[in-house]
Amino acid sequence: MFTGIVEETGRVLSLREGPDGWRLRVRSGLTARTARLGDSVAVNGCCLTVAARKNGVLEFDLLEETLRATSLGGLQKGARVNLEQSMPADGRFGGHFVSGHIDAAGVVQTLARRGRNYYLRVSFPKKFGHLVVEKGSIAMDGVSLTVAEAGATFLSVWLIPHTLKVTGLGGLRAGARVNLEFDLLAKYLARMAGRLQRP
Repeated sequence: MFTGIVEETGRVLSLREGPDGWRLRVRSGLTARTARLGDSVAVNGCCLTVAARKNGVLEFDLLEETLRATSLGGLQKGARVNLEQSMPADGRFGGHFVSGHIDAAGVVQTLARRGRNYYLRVSFPKKFGHLVVEKGSIAMDGVSLTVAEAGATFLSVWLIPHTLKVTGLGGLRAGARVNLEFDLLAKYLARMAGRLQRP
């Protein structure tokens, strides 16, 4: 379980296919020092398992499904990625419930400065529209954000300077893919409501 509060960003060293599948290598500071083999780390919001750790570099094995369903397959050498280690049982809960299981890869429509803040609008498949509400929560590339506008196929958020500084969201451009995890509580409620409505 994660909270969507990014601890640091890392830099992609490589994403390569080997005889046993795909391997992602990321250089980081804090995470590489404290994570252990087998730990869960959210990389741009995707829950991945630490497969190797050495000299400030973390390695993760990626499934073909992960590459298909998320934006990780498009990572290039040098790309900045958001990192968050799983929350300890006695940790402070600063964001919202984030599982690290990506629902969809959204597409950035615009990231523009408006006044002193930045406005980010992202489109997503229509089937998820009922899970987004204004003032609700969304995890975008692993960052816990508050929804400012909620449409049937889009949402928008406002980004504060701190978020731009400590995450990779400030480097997004129109057309970029971002990992979206819709609010876990909303998904459970939608599932339960669907069951209750059945005869």
